[in-house]
Amino acid sequence: MTIYLILLLFAGPVVFHVVTRYNRRGRILRKIPGPFAYPFVGNLLKFNVNCLHEFWKVGREITKKYYPITRFWLCRTAVISVLHPDDLEILFTSPKFIDKGYIYEYLHPWLKTGLLTSTGSKWRHRRKILTPAFHFSILKKYMEITNEEGKKFMDELKKENEDKEIVKSLVPFCSKCTLNIICESAMGVGLDTIDGKIVDEYKKAVHDMGNVVLYRMPRPYITTWMMNFVWKMGRVQRNAVKILHGFTDKVIRDRKDYHKRTENTYLKEFLENVEKDTWDEIDVRKKKRLAMLDLLLAAEYKGLIDYNGVKEEVDTFTFEAHDTTGMAMTFALLLLAENKEAQDLARAEVTEVLDKNDGQIKMSDLQDLHYLERCIKETLRLFPPVATLVRYTREELQLKHALIPADSHIMIHLYDTHRDPNFWADPEKFDPDRFLFERSKDRHPFAYVPFSAGPRNCIGQKFAVMELKSLIGRILYDFYLEPIDRTSDIKLMADIVLRPLDPVRIKLIKINKSSN
Repeated sequence: MTIYLILLLFAGPVVFHVVTRYNRRGRILRKIPGPFAYPFVGNLLKFNVNCLHEFWKVGREITKKYYPITRFWLCRTAVISVLHPDDLEILFTSPKFIDKGYIYEYLHPWLKTGLLTSTGSKWRHRRKILTPAFHFSILKKYMEITNEEGKKFMDELKKENEDKEIVKSLVPFCSKCTLNIICESAMGVGLDTIDGKIVDEYKKAVHDMGNVVLYRMPRPYITTWMMNFVWKMGRVQRNAVKILHGFTDKVIRDRKDYHKRTENTYLKEFLENVEKDTWDEIDVRKKKRLAMLDLLLAAEYKGLIDYNGVKEEVDTFTFEAHDTTGMAMTFALLLLAENKEAQDLARAEVTEVLDKNDGQIKMSDLQDLHYLERCIKETLRLFPPVATLVRYTREELQLKHALIPADSHIMIHLYDTHRDPNFWADPEKFDPDRFLFERSKDRHPFAYVPFSAGPRNCIGQKFAVMELKSLIGRILYDFYLEPIDRTSDIKLMADIVLRPLDPVRIKLIKINKSSN
């Protein structure tokens, strides 16, 4: 009996290895370059690191070594890392390959299957419901809120210190600012109506969920503390999900209470402009201050979505819209602080616009902030908030550099695509003018895709850029920025959203308007 058990324990992994690596799928994958894969575990051992910064470094070093395409084995899971814009163009523009990869499954306890994590007909249905919330005329309404909130934050900053210098830890500052704006504009609920402790717990829970997702990816936890670790991460996830869902439950409840107090007058007026059997006839231009949440509540009223669906999308947008924009704002301020010439040029442009409008930034004014927009684009090139995407292939896909078999996960490293020296001269340098028309018109269109591209591009990208221009512009109008922590010294970490491992700070010096 013992001999049979030993033979079974030995034969099982051998059979698994042969079936996985030498079937048709395995033979196709062996043609893709990559590090040596051990039987059964594949390349898992390479990722047996204890720090998320090291995890980030290992993945990038390997993908750059085997440029432009790399293959990893994680037990039976095949991961193909792609960097080249030609491959991205084929993948992003295909309507067939819109399924998200396995990593997103770890977000399901939190986001369920909302717009970020769903696929197929459900994704198309939700995208159709939500698209009117980002119509140009509605973005103008969001701009009013962004302008109001931006002024509030600047007033608070100016009152923080009687001296003229303020040192700011950027991640919490930018996160608070963008979270307030997304709640006020897209959800119709201001953070000032929510207990500050609940808000702080929400932001911490977002960070905790990022750690859970990364550490729960298939990795060889074969040490003696494995069970304790798994139990701990399960506990962290349960606690984080409880906090995150509690926050969005309150946001939805507060907005429903508002409609109840107004006897649903606002919602009924909105619904009167929706044809009985179609969602395409919404005339968003007639709405005064349409919140995305109102759109979802109207869809719920019509039976196009249930309460759980509303909650999925509120969870998704509250997280995505504040965390990604907050990190983009963080890196933009860091880069402007350490690039004084670019900061001065952007400030001069912003000052001209705000001075002629008595300190206001209108939607039309954003179009005049050309240099600031180039600064933001260059920030998104160097530090794309969503630096890694994963797609799943249900069928074979022929890329330029390799045939990808069905049942594979394609990992897109936008961080390295945006720094590819084959498409970017001096790629590590902060140079906003690389986005001048004459310098960018011949560049590969998929060498720069901070908001993804194709059918699954970011639905809120115009809102994000608008928000960044408004907030950063207002900060430059009121403050000089000086560096404390430099981007060259920052340790980045693998997370849902690209973020620094340690706190990062800049110094803000108040501008004395009376002396100008």
